[in-house]
Amino acid sequence: MQNPLLQTFTTKYQSAPFTEIKEDYFLPAFQELITISENEIDEIVTDKSEPNFENTIEALAFSGEQLELVSGIFFNLNSAETNDEIQKIAQEVSPLLTEFSAKISQNLPLFERIKKVFDEAEKYDLNEEQQMLLKETYKGFVRSGALLNDAEKEKFKNISIELSKKSLQFGQNVLAETNNYFKHITNEKELAGIPEAILQQYREEAKERNLDGFVITLQYPSFLPLMTYAENRELRKELALANGKKSFQNNEFDNQHLIKDIIALKQEKAKLLGYENYAEYVLEERMAKSPAKVQSFLNELLEKAKPFAEKEIEELKKLAKADGIEEMESYDHTFYAEKLRKQKFDIDDQELKPYFQLEKVQEAVFGLAKTLFGLEFKETTEIQKYHDEVKTYEIFEDGKFKALLYADYFPRKGKRAGAWMTSFKSQSIKNAQNNRPHISVVCNFSKPTSNTPSLLTFQEVTTLFHEFGHALHGVLANTTYPNLSGTSVKWDFVELPSQFLENYCYEPDFLKTFAKHYQTGEVLPNEKIDKISDSKNFMEGYQTLRQIGFGILDMGYHTQPEKVGDIKTFEVAETQATNLYPSNPETVMSTSFSHIFQGGYSAGYYSYKWAEVLDADAFQYFKENGIFNPEIAAKYKILLSAGGTKDPMELYKNFRGSEPKVESLLKRAFGV
Repeated sequence: MQNPLLQTFTTKYQSAPFTEIKEDYFLPAFQELITISENEIDEIVTDKSEPNFENTIEALAFSGEQLELVSGIFFNLNSAETNDEIQKIAQEVSPLLTEFSAKISQNLPLFERIKKVFDEAEKYDLNEEQQMLLKETYKGFVRSGALLNDAEKEKFKNISIELSKKSLQFGQNVLAETNNYFKHITNEKELAGIPEAILQQYREEAKERNLDGFVITLQYPSFLPLMTYAENRELRKELALANGKKSFQNNEFDNQHLIKDIIALKQEKAKLLGYENYAEYVLEERMAKSPAKVQSFLNELLEKAKPFAEKEIEELKKLAKADGIEEMESYDHTFYAEKLRKQKFDIDDQELKPYFQLEKVQEAVFGLAKTLFGLEFKETTEIQKYHDEVKTYEIFEDGKFKALLYADYFPRKGKRAGAWMTSFKSQSIKNAQNNRPHISVVCNFSKPTSNTPSLLTFQEVTTLFHEFGHALHGVLANTTYPNLSGTSVKWDFVELPSQFLENYCYEPDFLKTFAKHYQTGEVLPNEKIDKISDSKNFMEGYQTLRQIGFGILDMGYHTQPEKVGDIKTFEVAETQATNLYPSNPETVMSTSFSHIFQGGYSAGYYSYKWAEVLDADAFQYFKENGIFNPEIAAKYKILLSAGGTKDPMELYKNFRGSEPKVESLLKRAFGV
C-alpha cells in the first residue's frame, strides 16, 4: 500500500486520513518530504531569472506545503494521542526537521536572493501583506543565523537540533510522571467532602484499572476536585506533593538537568546572534520589545495586585484557623478558597455543574460565533478521526465552507494535560483558491459517567470559551500566505482572542441562554447567575500574583541563566515576592513548566497578563456599546481575520480607535 502521507489527500476537504495512517509511515514520509522540500528550495536558488518578490519570497512562502501538513498531523498526535512508538519517532524526526530548517535559513545563495529583493523593495508595487511577508522573511533569516560565518552557522544548527531534542524529552518526562502516579483508595471515609459525582468518576477510573474502590490521578479533572473538596488534609498534601514532584525526583524522568541544558543552549544561541540574553532575542519580536519593559510591566502589576492578594489570603487563614490549622500551606489554598467562595457568593461548583452540560456549553459558544461573526456549525461523520471521542464539525459562513473543527474534550493516557487549540492545516490563498483551515480544540474535561453526561465546572466553561477564542482566530483567517495566517501573530498578541471570549461567560443575559439543568431544563436561577457575575474577580489578587510569579520566573531563566545552580533554590529566589505560602522543599514548579521548556512561551509567559490588558480594554468597548454590537463585532472580525499581516498594535488601534490601557485591567480586576 502506498504511504497516504505522501499523496494528495482524497478525503473530504482534503482532511487528514487518520484511519489510513500507520505509525511506521511517518519516518519515511518525513524523510521523503524533506528531500522534496529541499528540491523546491534548490529550484528557487537556481532560478536564472533576476530575484523578485514572486520567484523568491512568495515561492519560499508556499514551499514545503506537504511537509508542513504531515508535521501538523504528527505533532498534534504526539500531544493528543501519543504512545511509546510516536514518542520514539518524535525523537528521530525533530532533529531532522531542525536540521532541514537550519539548512534553509543558512542557505547563503537563497539569503542573497532574499536580501536583494529586500534591499530593492521600492522597485515592487507590494501591497501591505506582501510588504509584511518580505520584512518577516528577511528578518527570520537574519534571526536564524544567515549573517553568521560558516563555523557559527554550524554551531547554530547544532544548538537548534539539541534544543528540539531536549524540549521534546522535557515534555515526555512530564507526561510519564503524570501517567505513572495514581492514588488507590478503598475506604470511602478517606474521601469525605468530595461530591458524589466526583466519587463516581473515581470509581470508574478504578474500574478501568481493574481495581476496587477509587482511583485519583494527576489528570486535572481528577486532581483538582480532590484539592477543592477533600476534607482529609493529609490526602490533599499527598496529592499536592505528587503533583509538585513531577520530574523532580532524581529518577529517569527528572527534568532538572534538562532545564539547565535548555537555558544554556538558548543563551548560547542568543549570544551567537549578538543578543545579551535569550529574552532580548525573543522580545525583539514581541509587542513588549524588551526585557526591561516586561519586567516593568510585571512589577507594576505586582505592586497593584499584592495588597489585594495578601488580604485574600488573610481571609483564608481565618477559615483555616477555625479548623485548627495554625499555618496554611499551599495545598490548603484551593480547599479554603472554595469554602470562602461558597460563603461569600453561595456558589458551589458541584451545584453549578448540572447546569453546564458540555454539549450545551458547546452549543452556546457556537451560537456566540454565529451572533458575532455569522458562522454556522454542523456536526459531520464524514471526516476521519484520530480517536473515537473526537467530534468533527463543518463551519459555514453565508452557506460557504469556512473551516473544519475537531473537538477532543476528555483525558486519556496518551494526551498531555491542559487545554489547547492547534491546526492540522493552515488557511492560505493560492492560484485564486482560498484553502480553508482545519482547526482542533483539545481539552481535558470530566468524562461522562455511566449515569451522567459530561458536566463542566465553571472554570472548565471558561476554558472551553478560551480555547474556542483561539479557534476563531484560525477559523476566520483570510490571508494569502500561510505563515501570516490565523494565530501566526506576535506571541503577546495571540492570547487576546482567547481571553476576550471568556468575558461572555460572566454576562448574565448570555449565561441564561445555555446554563440549564441537564435533567430538568431549568435555567440557572438569577441569583446564582448574579453570583457568578459578582464572583468574577474572586481571588483575583492571588491569581494575578501567581501569573506574575510564573512570568518573573520565566524572565529569570531567560535573562540570567548563569545564576541558575540548584533549580529549587533559583525558583524560590525568583518568585519570593509573589509567594504567599511556605515553600515545600520536596516540590518545584519549574520541572513541569512545559509552557517555557517545551512549548513556545520561553521569555513570553508574561503575555497572558499582557493580553489581559488587551482583552479587558477590548471587551470594555463592547460593554459600552452592547456586547453583541454588530458594527463593533465586524471591526473585531477584521482584526481576527488579518492574522499577522499587520503590526498588532496597528490592528488593535484600527479596531479600538486607541492603544489599550492598563487601567482597563486594573478597573476590571480590582475596581481601581
